[in-house]
Amino acid sequence: MANSLFTALSGLQAHQNWIDVIGNNLANTNTAGFKTSRATFNSAFSQTLRYATPGNGAIGGKNPTQIGNGVSLGDIARDFNQGALTDTGRTFDLAMNGQGFFALASGAETFYTRVGTFGLDSVNNLVDLATGYKVLNPQGQALNLDVDSLYPPSGTGNIEMVGNLPGAVTGPLAEVLTASTGFTHGQPAQLAATQTGPFTIPAGETWTMSIAINGGSPQPISIVGTGGAVTSADVAAAINTLTDVAASVNGGGLVEVRSNRTGETVNMKISPGQSGKDLASMIGISTTLTTGSETPLIPGVTTLNDLPGNVKTYQDGDLINITAVDTDGTPINASFQYGAGFDGTTVDDFIAYVDSLFTDAQVSLNATGQIVVEAQTSGEADLLLAFTDEVGQQGRMDWTTYAASETTAGTGPDTVIASTEVYDPAGGSHTLTMTFERQDDGTWNGIPSVDPTVGTVLSGPITGIQFDDEGAPIGLAAVNKTVSVQFSGQSGAQAIVLDLGADGEFSGLTQFGSEANVYVAQQDGFGSGELASISVETDGNINGFYTNGQFRSLGEVGVATFTNAEGLRETGENLWGRTANSGSIVMGKAAVGKAGNMIGGALENSNVDTAEQFVHLIEAQRGFQASSRVISIQDEILSETVNLI
Repeated sequence: MANSLFTALSGLQAHQNWIDVIGNNLANTNTAGFKTSRATFNSAFSQTLRYATPGNGAIGGKNPTQIGNGVSLGDIARDFNQGALTDTGRTFDLAMNGQGFFALASGAETFYTRVGTFGLDSVNNLVDLATGYKVLNPQGQALNLDVDSLYPPSGTGNIEMVGNLPGAVTGPLAEVLTASTGFTHGQPAQLAATQTGPFTIPAGETWTMSIAINGGSPQPISIVGTGGAVTSADVAAAINTLTDVAASVNGGGLVEVRSNRTGETVNMKISPGQSGKDLASMIGISTTLTTGSETPLIPGVTTLNDLPGNVKTYQDGDLINITAVDTDGTPINASFQYGAGFDGTTVDDFIAYVDSLFTDAQVSLNATGQIVVEAQTSGEADLLLAFTDEVGQQGRMDWTTYAASETTAGTGPDTVIASTEVYDPAGGSHTLTMTFERQDDGTWNGIPSVDPTVGTVLSGPITGIQFDDEGAPIGLAAVNKTVSVQFSGQSGAQAIVLDLGADGEFSGLTQFGSEANVYVAQQDGFGSGELASISVETDGNINGFYTNGQFRSLGEVGVATFTNAEGLRETGENLWGRTANSGSIVMGKAAVGKAGNMIGGALENSNVDTAEQFVHLIEAQRGFQASSRVISIQDEILSETVNLI
């Protein structure tokens, strides 16, 4: 009977231990980094009442008969499964999402924890706020963060430029003057008679006809008969008394009549005289309206008198006055003297003479015969060209027909400006300006400049920047892209290399049809900076971010992993210590192997499952009550036994 009492007592003790474990779990439900404990039980040694026997002939074998002697606590193990993470927003609140532990040095011993509530002490050691123990780095040394030093400056050495230089050309442009009307080889309105003569006009009779030029009043011609012969020469002489018209006798003895002016705008109309006394009928010439014609210039042949604008035929020695202004504003005053023995008679002679008067402009005829005056240098200019005939001479041209006016305004080069802040080796900030200018050949030059009060650009422009038809740069390898600047206070010049892109690619400068938008994508210089903020990366690296835009590593938080983490002993204050069964330790970095990632600004929650613990608590309570009931029953049996005496 005593066995049942001791068996029930072991049950009470075992279930009480289980309740203690559950109570501890529930108490630490909100303890950061806490790991759930789990109790397991073993049955006690059993008393054997009959041993097992094998079968023998007709009698079969028998199993052993045993009575158990209760229960004992087998093990209390830790559940190291990952707890949920909660963001705290605090820089040095750290959590491990894996199997790693933070390592802390007390001076005499190293402890390990899953709770990264760290901060800096007065000498910038990273410590555990609860204990003051120092946090160790991957090499097992105390982690001290340099948060007081400035980030040293660095002079600019490279600048990356991107964007578009416009493909549409608005400069540089040379000023161009173009005549409103082109020179052409003009033919007069002309008619030829069909009768050679001689002709007979009765004595005393007057025969007539009239000629009108360009719709003007008819000019009458009359010949009075003498009874003798009238020749073709007589008729031509009568016609030559008129204005704006001329007549001659060709080799066949026929009268030819032509207008003095030439070109498509000239017309001539011969009207007959009185019937029976008509000169037009006598010489057999048409009375139908006829017009002149025009053909392209004949090089070396067409004279000024052949031009449709010629009003009166130039004679040898006639002067054409030339008033002009060169591109730089220099006035030009000269006279072309017409004649084979003078400056010439042809259009080619005239244009060559005018061209020789300019020093920075070219005078020529285009494909349609227009006078073109083109400045030889781009930019604003004062070009002027005008012609007048000398007063009082016979020869005369309607120069207003060929007046030259500006058709292309001279403009300076297209410019695109991009500026950026650069730094000298001491961290001084300066503005470097790149002015890109389109050249006459379509390439671009980049002209660097700085404020003259802070420095001087020693190098010349960056020349020869060119693009293919698709707008991608070509030939950049041959372009010297280094800018040399001497900043005040510096002993030597500072070389700055521009990255303008790569040939055939669109990652740097381009030349598309869109508007200009060149800018500096980045430059590698910076001034000194103070620490502005700190962050912890997933590998445990502590980055410091500085006011100059730079960052650097201030240190690394070490992570410890164990062969058997469940072999660690709990020492209180969320700390763990090594034991003989925790196995080898590896100190290293986070994000490597089973250590897991380090999460900054977060803490790991307890992994206690409250609902599960309440279920276990009910189970423990029922087990305790059952063992208590056994003792109660045994007590009643003992009482009955005593009463039997």
